[in-house]
Amino acid sequence: MQLPNGIRHLPGYLDRPAQEALVEAIRAVVADAPLFTPVMPGTGKEMSVRMTNCGSLGWVTDKQRGYRYQPTHPVTGRPWPAIPSQLLDFWRDVAGYEKPPEACLVNFYSDDARMGLHQDRDEQDLKAPVLSVSLGNTCLFRVGGLSRKDRTLSFKLASGDIVVLGGEGRLCFHGVDRIYPATSTLLKSGGRINLTLRRVQP
Repeated sequence: MQLPNGIRHLPGYLDRPAQEALVEAIRAVVADAPLFTPVMPGTGKEMSVRMTNCGSLGWVTDKQRGYRYQPTHPVTGRPWPAIPSQLLDFWRDVAGYEKPPEACLVNFYSDDARMGLHQDRDEQDLKAPVLSVSLGNTCLFRVGGLSRKDRTLSFKLASGDIVVLGGEGRLCFHGVDRIYPATSTLLKSGGRINLTLRRVQP
C-alpha cells in the first residue's frame, strides 16, 4: 500500500501497557472537560462523534460560529486541561517539528459513528504535522489527495497505531468509514478513541 507523500502509518506504536496508561490519562481529561456533541456550521446537524480537548487551545464547532479554536470548553466555560505527558513524548519522538502541540482533540466513536472526508485546515500553522493516535476498536481509515475528488484508499487502524499527516500530505482529505465492533478489549464499553495533536499558531 503506497500512502500519499507525507503521510506515515506507524502500526502498533503503543504497546498494551502504554495504551492502558494513556486511556487513564484521557479519563482524567474527560472528567475535567466532559465530552460534548459538536454540530455542523450552518445546518446545526449533530456529528456522530462526541468530543473534548486538552491543551492551551481546543477545536470546537457550532451552528452560529463554525469551526474554530478557543481556550475554553464550550459548555463549562473552563480552560481545557493540559495535554498528557505521554502525548507530548509521542509528538517529540515522531512529529519531527520543533514546537510542541497546542491542541489535542479527543474524539470518541461509538461503534456506529463515522467521520466524513475532511481536511484539517483551521490551524494557522500548516507546516506543523497532525499526529493521530488510535485507541480501542479498529476503524477503517480513508485518505485521499488535496482535492475532495481525488482517488482515495482505505486501511485499518488498530489500537496503538499512530498516523502522521505532514509535508505534502498535511492537507490531504481523510475520514473514518466505519468502526469494527469488538476488535479490542482496551475500552470496557467498546468504541474507539482518537487523539489528534495539532500545532495551531506559528
